[in-house]
Amino acid sequence: MSKARIQIRPRLRVIVGENIALGPGKVQLLGLLQETGSITKAAREMKMSYMRAWTLIRTMNRCFKAPVVLAKHGGAHGGGGAQLTDAGRQVLELYQKMDAKCLRSISPMRRQLEKLLGG
Repeated sequence: MSKARIQIRPRLRVIVGENIALGPGKVQLLGLLQETGSITKAAREMKMSYMRAWTLIRTMNRCFKAPVVLAKHGGAHGGGGAQLTDAGRQVLELYQKMDAKCLRSISPMRRQLEKLLGG
């Protein structure tokens, strides 16, 4: 029997009222949107529906002072797309820095806990 892979990873979330404004999934979606320029492609990459991706984007856009994603509607032959706004790029960058800092801060305790885990 092979050993199970052990991962200890904090999950940073930004909560506004009852909404998760930002978390690992939404950050992944923003990163893929930045990379692909397409909600459809980003959703497909994450194995989620286009409507689910749009729901996440609408939640993020409502939670921040300025929209984080702008979508361009396509015509009869497509041509739409989506892009991060300046605020969206800042949000993504700040979250990634905060996440990295969280990982660094727990590193000594994480190693101790890993030694106690089976697998």
